Amino acid sequence: MITTIVSMLINVLYILIIARVIFSWVNVSPYHPTWGPLYRFVFEATEPMLAPIRRFMPPMGLDFSPIILLLLVRLLGSLIISVL
Repeated sequence: MITTIVSMLINVLYILIIARVIFSWVNVSPYHPTWGPLYRFVFEATEPMLAPIRRFMPPMGLDFSPIILLLLVRLLGSLIISVL
């Protein structure tokens, strides 16, 4: 039961990170009447995890912090589920 809940939370976080990347590709405006609220929710849910990663990365042309976060989420999720 607990492993199912943890697994679902990890999957939701994974989807939010991927949605954040897709929103950045299509340049969604946070003020758009339809997509704006969803964009703001995804941004506010993922930014606290992405910002610390960006601080440790050297400046590059592309932002690789979502890729690193996806890897960390999968790794930590696997570790947590294996312990439970």
